[in-house]
Amino acid sequence: MALDKIGIAKRIAQELKDGWYVNLGIGIPTLVANYVPEGMNVEFQSENGVLGMGPFPFEGEEDADLINAGKQTITVNPGAAFFDSATSFAMIRGQHVQLTVLGAMEVSQNGDIANWKIPGKMVKGMGGAMDLVASAENIIVAMMHSNKTGDSKILSACTLPLTGVACVKKVVTELAVLEIINGAFHLIERAPGVEVDEIIAKTAGKLIVPELVPEMQI
Repeated sequence: MALDKIGIAKRIAQELKDGWYVNLGIGIPTLVANYVPEGMNVEFQSENGVLGMGPFPFEGEEDADLINAGKQTITVNPGAAFFDSATSFAMIRGQHVQLTVLGAMEVSQNGDIANWKIPGKMVKGMGGAMDLVASAENIIVAMMHSNKTGDSKILSACTLPLTGVACVKKVVTELAVLEIINGAFHLIERAPGVEVDEIIAKTAGKLIVPELVPEMQI
């Protein structure tokens, strides 16, 4: 069956490497901090000025002064640091973050990402998204495969205003893990119980399917 948001976060957590600095975007990406593999040291950075984020707090243990970029309450690990936005974006623009995990509304087979604006709808601004996609060498997108009307969000070309061009390396949805290579989505894994035919049917962009597609191990 398809994964839920927690399942997507758990699968992305498997991409983490010991010693990495990782930025987590708003939405599903924030859940990744809850599922760091045991024994691994990862420093999570938030562009509002936090380095050393931990998992979400348990109910009743929240500290309203500790928040991430999405204004969610967080915990911090021993040695965590707090700083201004200028320092935070110096880290990002200086390519000191090894991995960025972002949500998206659309991703194209070329690795383009649209994740900040739907024309006609009010938005407060792009936030740090453009800096993140322009600076990070490794971007993983956490998203749903289709929108609420059932249309694919995995496209040959994005239809919404772009955040970045040719920057996404990998996409993890409730159905599959897709790697973007040479202008195409490559099906790497499928969610437990999900058939390859369903993934093909719900992917509008060019999809390369190997003879054997293993199930994700969550």
